[in-house]
Amino acid sequence: MKKKMFYLFDCLLILAVSVYVLLDTFVIARTYEVTAAHESSAETSDTASSDADSSASAENNETDSGYHLSSHKKAKHSLESSGTEESTQESTEAQSTETSVTDNSYSDENIQIEIKEYEYNDTVIHVADVQISDLSYLYSVFANDAYGKNVKEETSAMAADNNAILAINGDYYGARNSGYVIRNGVLYRNTSSNNEALAIMNDGSFEIVQEGTVSAEDLLNNGAMQVYSFGPGLIENGQIIVDADDEVGKAMASNPRTAICEIEPLHYLFVVSDGRTDESEGLSLYELADFLSSLGVETAYNLDGGGSSTMVFMNEVINNPTTSGRTISERSVSDAVCIGY
Repeated sequence: MKKKMFYLFDCLLILAVSVYVLLDTFVIARTYEVTAAHESSAETSDTASSDADSSASAENNETDSGYHLSSHKKAKHSLESSGTEESTQESTEAQSTETSVTDNSYSDENIQIEIKEYEYNDTVIHVADVQISDLSYLYSVFANDAYGKNVKEETSAMAADNNAILAINGDYYGARNSGYVIRNGVLYRNTSSNNEALAIMNDGSFEIVQEGTVSAEDLLNNGAMQVYSFGPGLIENGQIIVDADDEVGKAMASNPRTAICEIEPLHYLFVVSDGRTDESEGLSLYELADFLSSLGVETAYNLDGGGSSTMVFMNEVINNPTTSGRTISERSVSDAVCIGY
């Protein structure tokens, strides 16, 4: 009898621990306090050694209040000169007086966006051609404006809260415990994964790097303003670098996809393909790369896909995000990549 009771107790204990681990991994939201601002060498190179010493603390200090960041304001602070207020005021005035908006385009003195819809391999693909005058108009935002684990919000809500003209979902960093996280010139996580990462440098160029072969601190000190960890890289130096057998984990071969691409510095493509429905089948990684190659892309990188794949333009979701294919609805994610003020 006692053996049965001990056995039952052990089973209940194992079940309780398993449930907690699952909740902690996928459900319980935790924000992290960043005890020091690890800013890009675009602003200063004198603090490189102290940045490297303190960067790991971003993950190790949990708090109920968390560390909140107005992300695109930080980007502007890192990239612009001491005349930030004047230049921001001038650009805002230009935006308000010389703006042209249609159902599929936006244009002002600093930002030009044109969105086109393609059909490729029975899949609907939305492509936003983006040209900006300065990298500060490309910025990252966190769900609920907080860096943490399982902190989630819909891409459209993040876009609305952060004055984004255009937004796509990011790399869903909060669903993992590793993978470099640099946002708007600030280092949040320096734990490497097995992923290829995308670094957007302060001159507007893209670099695909293998995490672990270069540290997050080195990327930061070399001028990385954004580093996303998902992958893989799709195109590098104009050449496709995936093949028909490559896939993200155990994902299905045909999926909704999100990609960010460079034509040249400050000229980008934001790309979202629909999938898992009768109207749009979805793409493999190679098919996505092949399509992007036809558009003259120099560098292309795969971001989080599947049910996360979402494109928002002028506060409207313009694709059909779906997880199951049965319902069309946004998935809440950790972060988004934006174009705006």
